[in-house]
Formats: sequence, C-alpha cells, structure tokens
Amino acid sequence: METAVKSLYEEWLENAVDDASLIDELKDVEGDEEQIYDRFYRALEFGTAGLRGVLGAGTNRMNIYTVRVATQGLANYLKKHYDKASVSISYDSRINSTLFAEEAARVLAANGIKVHLSKELQPTPVVSYAVRYFKSQAGIMVTASHNPSKYNGYKCYGSDGCQMTDNAANEVYSEIQQLDCFKDVKLVDFKQALSDGTIEYISDEFYESYLQKVEEQAIRKGICEGSDLRVVYTPLNGAGNKLVRKILDRMGVKDVHIVKSQEMPDGNFPTCPYPNPEIREALEEGLKLCAKVKPDLLLATDPDSDRVGIAVPDGDGYRLMTGNETGIMLTDYILKSRVELGTLPIDPVMVKTVVTSVLVDRVAAKYGVEVKNVLTGFKYIGEQILRLEEKNEENRYVFGFEESYGYLAGSYVRDKDAVVASMLIAEMTAYYRKQGKSLVDVINELYAEFGYYKNVTLSFEFDGASGMETMKNIMDGLRSYSADEMAGYKIVRHADYLLQFDKDYVNGTEKAIDLPKSNVLSFFLENGNAIIVRPSGTEPKIKIYFTGVGKDEADAEKTVAGLIEYVKNSDVFFPKA
Repeated sequence: METAVKSLYEEWLENAVDDASLIDELKDVEGDEEQIYDRFYRALEFGTAGLRGVLGAGTNRMNIYTVRVATQGLANYLKKHYDKASVSISYDSRINSTLFAEEAARVLAANGIKVHLSKELQPTPVVSYAVRYFKSQAGIMVTASHNPSKYNGYKCYGSDGCQMTDNAANEVYSEIQQLDCFKDVKLVDFKQALSDGTIEYISDEFYESYLQKVEEQAIRKGICEGSDLRVVYTPLNGAGNKLVRKILDRMGVKDVHIVKSQEMPDGNFPTCPYPNPEIREALEEGLKLCAKVKPDLLLATDPDSDRVGIAVPDGDGYRLMTGNETGIMLTDYILKSRVELGTLPIDPVMVKTVVTSVLVDRVAAKYGVEVKNVLTGFKYIGEQILRLEEKNEENRYVFGFEESYGYLAGSYVRDKDAVVASMLIAEMTAYYRKQGKSLVDVINELYAEFGYYKNVTLSFEFDGASGMETMKNIMDGLRSYSADEMAGYKIVRHADYLLQFDKDYVNGTEKAIDLPKSNVLSFFLENGNAIIVRPSGTEPKIKIYFTGVGKDEADAEKTVAGLIEYVKNSDVFFPKA
C-alpha cells in the first residue's frame, strides 16, 4: 500500500470521530489494501457539477468531512469576492442528504455567511429559484440526480441561479485543495445558528412564489379544468411528490393516481435500483398501475425532480416516449399555441443541446423561431437565458430542452424543471385529448410532416490504463478525416467544438462557434442523418449519437442500423491494432 494512502487511512481512523459509522467502516476494512486504496487514493474532485461519489468513509467518498471541506472552500471563495454573502441550500431524498445540507449550513454560518435552508426535501430547480429570490451569491443542492442509492452529491449554483461556471468551480476547487478537512474547517452549532438567524429556514411564502412562477408558464390556462384528464404519477421516492401534485391540482388535474410504493422519500429506492426515468425499469411500478387505472398519461420525475419521463396509451399498452419525442411535442405545442394566442414574442428563441434531435430545428423553423444549439449540460441553456437577460430580452426565450429528459419554459429558474415540465405535458395531453388525439397520434403526425427521426445513443468503453489514450487517438483520427462521406452518405456539414468551427459544405461557408471549447465532433449527413461523437472527460468512454431519418419508423431504424454498423466496423472510429 502507498505510504500516503496508509497515512490518510490512519489519520481518518483517529480524527473522523464526528460520525461513528465512518470509524466503524474504516475498522471493517482494516488490512484490506484494495478497499483502503479505493477510499483514499484521491479526493473527490470539485467540478462544475460540484461533488458526486459513493457514500462512505474516505477522501474519495461522500461523507460529512468531504462536504464540510468543500463548503469551507466555497466559503473562502465567496469571502474573496463578496463583502457580504448568502447561500441557498436544499436537498433531495438520498441517504444523508439532510445531514449533508445541515453540515454545509454549519460551515457557512461559522464563516459569517447567511444561509437560507429548506426545511424539507425539494426539487433541484427550487434551489435555482431560491438563489434568485433571496439574491444569494451561491446555491447548494445535495443530490446525486438519478444515480443508484449508494451515491450522493453536492451541486453548486452561481449568483444568477445557473450551475457554477467552469472558472468559479476551478477557483473553489483551488481553495479546497489548500485545506485539511479536520483542521481547517470552521463549524458552528446548528441550533445556535438557527437561533441567531445565521441559518434561516425557508418559509412557505417562498414556495407559493415558486408555484406562481411555474403556473405563469401555462400556455392555455384552464384547459385541464373539467377535462377529466387521468394521470398516474410517480416521484420515484424523490423530491417531486408535493410540488408536482400541487401544480397539477392548481391546473385542474384532479384525477391523479400515485404509485404508492414510490410515493414517499426513500434514498434506498427499493423498487427501482436505478431511479432514472430514461429507462423502462424505473417506470415498471407506474406501468403496473397504468394497467389498472387506464390513465391518459404516466409522469415519472427523478429523485431531485429536475427531469421527467412519460408513457402514454398506445393500443392495449403504454408507450414510453423518449426525451427527444417529448421535447419535440412540447416545442410544437408551445409554439403553435403561442402563435395562435398571439403570445409569441418578437424574435423568439429556443435553446437545445447539440446532441438533441435536429427535428426540433425544423419544427422551430416552421414558426419562425431561432434555435440556439449549446454544449451538453443544462447550465449552457441557462447561460443563454442569462445572455438574453443581460440585454433585457429574456422574454424572447420560449423553451429549452435536452434529450436526457430535461425541460424548461420561462426564465424564473436557470435549470431544468420537472415541475413546470409535468404541468405543460399534462396541459398538452388535455389539449389534444379534447381533439380526440393521444400523444402517440401527435408524434406520429409530426413524423409524417417532417420525416421519422430515429435517435440512438451508444457508449463505447475503453478499459485499462491505455483507455484515455485510445480515445484521444480516435478523436484525433476523426479530426483528420478527409473523405466527403460517411456510411455512404455525403457529409453536408461538419462542426468541431474543440477547434470551434462549423463548416457548411453545401453553401461553402464556415463560421466560428461561440461556445466554450468542448471535445465534440458533429458530422451532419445528407437526408438529415447525423453522427455526433463526444468522449467523457472523466471515464474511458465515448458516446456516439446517431440520427437516422426515414419515411417511417422501419425506414429510419434501417438507416440508424446502417450508421451503427458503419461506425463499429470503421477504421476511423475504431482503428485496428
């Protein structure tokens, strides 16, 4: 065992006394060099998504000490930039989320920083709203999103309500690296800080303000009243239970059936070990209830309720809509309705990520709406809203989404929001139901109008010490790709987000990409087909996003299958040894 690792292990055995369970865990692994190494060979890195890791003892685990030292680093950063600061904090249903939120509050209060703390678990977008509502300089959300139950995390927000920028996160991480988690962290008694007002629980008036902002995003107010719309809803044992149900009720959706086994907060997620609404397993309990009560819609929000998945009636069963399909339908519904109602702003803008379906661009163009394509991650969508706000033009923003089930209408928060998305999906369902249409009918009509767009994402892993080097070689090879076609389709456009150029071969033009540098390559092929390649920055994994377009589903699936087959057998994508 490395001397430094052994030294850290012994230091924690001696000093991690504020949580007896951590000492017990460390004693249990005594003599197990592999286990000890995994806990101490590194410290959890603080990035733009904050911290995320497995719960347990050690520097490479989520525990009160890693949370405390990260918060002390955040406090030091805030004190360097602001004479007076406050931080808004909330948390979801994960194991130790309440504890970690309170520990973070203790550290901030000890540093003279005011804390606005949720009294109970809340959706992630609530923190984004709280930062703006209280004019805080930062926000903290304790969550690991849709990861399995053994994980927890700590997400940070900037003063604009967006997730922390790269520069700010780097500064905080630099502060953290200078600290000893046992000697350099300031702490105050939690009850004392509540008593003197340094820590203050967020009042009910705040949540009413948030719900009012959500309700303001309704397109056709009253459409759900008297519609007899029937909804099955599951919060997946997470934070969406109260606010999603409240907003549905306020919209007039009264016939709501809750998946009882997934209703109450439970960080163990006993019925869905991977609580991700993108996968069918997480929705199985909801689908069982659908078979009994026959709803018009199944809604499933992830544990921190910033993403939502849906299923809708299709013949004798229920069809799970992809994140792209739901976003495409919402885009069309919102734009069509606002044109009809005369509420579409001048020079309207919607925002999506570069890996989200290009069908959205075609739908938006139909209504004369500009589409801004941004890097993967909702913070980049929030950044576009901020740019509009800085020019007093935030009303131009009408909708934004990413293919991974995150949606936002309105500029009241700067993160994806499953509460507003659930409201709009229910509203959209009620609107089409009055016309005798299901959402399956709606998406099929859009496919009939624009062509069937089949989107498939595959991950390719490159294990071992050479994995990252192999990925670099693949990306370098693709950058030097000189042929004018892929898989038998002519390349009509090529974008490189690292070298920051976008070449249009049809029109013979090239433009610079005004986005942060990112190692992403897009190859847009004739007929609307596309291949987008993005390596992970932290894992030996490359994600490839395929778009196949056809006259119908079978045709599009055949096209996608051909693209996938080409990539798997290509010397360019996977050079032969």
